[in-house]
Amino acid sequence: MNDELIQQLYNRRRFGIKLGLDVIESMLENLGNPQESYGVVHVAGTNGKGSVSAMLESILHEAGYKTGLYTSPHLRVLNERFRVAKYDIDDDDLYQLIRDIEACADNAEKEIGRSPTFFECTTVMAMECFRRQGVQIAILETGMGGRFDATNVVLPLISVVTRISLEHTEYLGDTMKKIAGEKAGIIKEGRPVVLGAMPEEAESVLVQTAKERKSICRSAQETVSIALKDTDLSGQKVIIESSYTHYGIVKLSLCGLHQLENAATAVAAAEVLQDVGLDISIESIKKGLSSVAWKGRFQVLEQDPPVILDGAHNPDAMAILANSIKKLLAGKDICMVLAVADDKDFRNMLRPLVGVVKKAWVTALSNDRGREPAEVAEAMSEMGIESEVSELTTAISQAKDWAVAEKGAVCIAGSLFLAGDVLEVYNG
Repeated sequence: MNDELIQQLYNRRRFGIKLGLDVIESMLENLGNPQESYGVVHVAGTNGKGSVSAMLESILHEAGYKTGLYTSPHLRVLNERFRVAKYDIDDDDLYQLIRDIEACADNAEKEIGRSPTFFECTTVMAMECFRRQGVQIAILETGMGGRFDATNVVLPLISVVTRISLEHTEYLGDTMKKIAGEKAGIIKEGRPVVLGAMPEEAESVLVQTAKERKSICRSAQETVSIALKDTDLSGQKVIIESSYTHYGIVKLSLCGLHQLENAATAVAAAEVLQDVGLDISIESIKKGLSSVAWKGRFQVLEQDPPVILDGAHNPDAMAILANSIKKLLAGKDICMVLAVADDKDFRNMLRPLVGVVKKAWVTALSNDRGREPAEVAEAMSEMGIESEVSELTTAISQAKDWAVAEKGAVCIAGSLFLAGDVLEVYNG
């Protein structure tokens, strides 16, 4: 890896989060607006947006389209944020993009008077990368919010909003309605929007926005039904029925009950893409769902004892994870390896684990964004979960030993940053 070049880009993290579009619009203008070179599916939400994006990438790939996928954060290496035809871009392409976008960023700073942030630069890199690679359809996941998110410079084929909950309240607002209003910013005049399952107070804001912008609004919850037929750690067999198509039995490669909700959103989005002119067969949708891969989302790292890695990092996601554990690992005692970012509502994150997790090892993140492990361990102990602080590799080893002795299972969760650290341990 060209560490110096990568670090040059990472240094832009010191500029923090800047909500607004003037800088990225200047950068894209200097590049000739690459985001206009292909069709776009724009995805926002609090939980599930990454999984839905990956499902849509897989479905469109199976339909014969050359796809681009832009997501964040990456788990191990920066290349993961930029996928073309289901593969991370290679190092040479990444380095050239950084060089070109850094020069573009310098020009934008002179024009606008503000230094582009890390996320603004990676977003421009994705949009330019997809043009260079001849992508036909790009799936763009928002970083945070929607209205002023750096990705919100596109006129998409369709927009998709997944489940919304309270998160990033210091930027997006402290109520569900305020946050939904920010996410609604990706709904464009006359362009269809697909809504995943979500609280009514959030959905009503999005429905009203779609009405005001004369956008067809389709609810996945109302138009797609997914019934679980069978599930284990290799995936799930489901029966999918929509208002328009009977799909029959489908193998869903992603584990976790929450993926049924995400699959319904992806199917609804695929059907709306059919409506706007894309050639997507029933078989492409079924094959796409059966072949999708998404690291760090109820990912099975080992079978004996079972070791599950999940990026759950807010209260709603942790509650969903707890329910999936109870279903997929029924009858097994559960221990956990946990780390939490310092900007998360960690006490409410921990509450769904009460009665599910018997023993926990709390560890530190490899970056400087983690909450003090001792504080998290103390909170878990107060909730009745036996907890101790440990270094990551030691924690994983001790958790596996505990699972073997108790005939139980290990779950590793709390942060996508932790998921990246764990994958580095397993693969590095």
